[in-house]
Amino acid sequence: MKKILIGVVIGIILVVALFFGFRKKENQAKYKLDKVLRGDIVATVNATGTVNPVSTILVGTQVSGKIKEIYADFNSFVKKSQLIALIDPVLFEAQVEQARANLMSAKANVEKAEASLLDAKRILERNTELFVKNLIISKSILDTSETNYEAGKSQLSAAKAQVAQAEASLSYAETNLKYTKILSPVDGIVVSRNVDIGQTVAASFQTPTLFTIARDLSEMQIDTNVDESDIGVIIVGQDVEFTVDAYPELTFKGTVFQVRNAPINIQNVITYDVVVKVDNSDLRLKPGMTANVSIITARKKDVLKIPNISLRFKPSENENKPSERKGSTVWTVENGKPKRIEVVTGISDGSYTELVSGNIKEGQEVITESISNGKNNSSSRMPRMF
Repeated sequence: MKKILIGVVIGIILVVALFFGFRKKENQAKYKLDKVLRGDIVATVNATGTVNPVSTILVGTQVSGKIKEIYADFNSFVKKSQLIALIDPVLFEAQVEQARANLMSAKANVEKAEASLLDAKRILERNTELFVKNLIISKSILDTSETNYEAGKSQLSAAKAQVAQAEASLSYAETNLKYTKILSPVDGIVVSRNVDIGQTVAASFQTPTLFTIARDLSEMQIDTNVDESDIGVIIVGQDVEFTVDAYPELTFKGTVFQVRNAPINIQNVITYDVVVKVDNSDLRLKPGMTANVSIITARKKDVLKIPNISLRFKPSENENKPSERKGSTVWTVENGKPKRIEVVTGISDGSYTELVSGNIKEGQEVITESISNGKNNSSSRMPRMF
């Protein structure tokens, strides 16, 4: 009986010891850890933009009329001064003929005025001679002769002016006739055609656009919208990587060509246009494509880098100690408790941050988050559990 009692007491003691041991172990804080690595860090500014030709020409018309012929279509390669469309020239040809007839009439009036002037001159000279010789001619007749002569000169000048006016009208009509031929202003490719045969175009108020011609699609540009908070680190010459939905498996490269100063205000959000030059020798990129752009603002090779999530970690028991919040801090585990280490950081790629200085070595583990009652507080990462 005594042995049984002693066994029961020992069993109770063991149960109590195990109970408090497990409880103590469960109450101890647990942490998720991640390692300090060595590698490259690339800092980027992300933006979206649109792929556009470097130079786009809008081809319009300066005269109104009906489209008679179209000689270029979408994706047609055209040469400078090549005929790409024709406006029905019948009315303009008639205007040219009318202006030409008016010019001929004006020239005939000049000849008539010259003849009249010559006759007035002969009469004036004859009357002057008679008047000088005191023959039967009055002073009034002589005055009339002089007046007729001067009037003849004025009529000749007016006739010559009409000739000049008729020549200008003919030139205007011929120019309008010439404008019925729509010519390509540059070598390039037709990006869009906005008219069809039989369509009437009116150039009364503004020049209608008939074609859009890209000068050269082998070189493109991306017009991106960069937020004002990021524009300060963007400079000309920086490398750019981007993707488009048409080729999700490919990463294209480019270079920052221009940082424009004009602000773009969309719903009180200020952005700036950063122009990226892109080589498109294979013609894969097409105008209007949406590009997801990463502008490389800094690059560091073979440096120590720490997880960004570890820089945001702070043990709950230290939350009310403002003095410990100055500068960047990471925490490691020492003797089962978190230990604070001050660090100096550099550039970040969004996941890792460069470790410039601090008492941390490559491969050392830092706390990324704490776990209470076996539950994950916030992180979705899966580093080693302490």
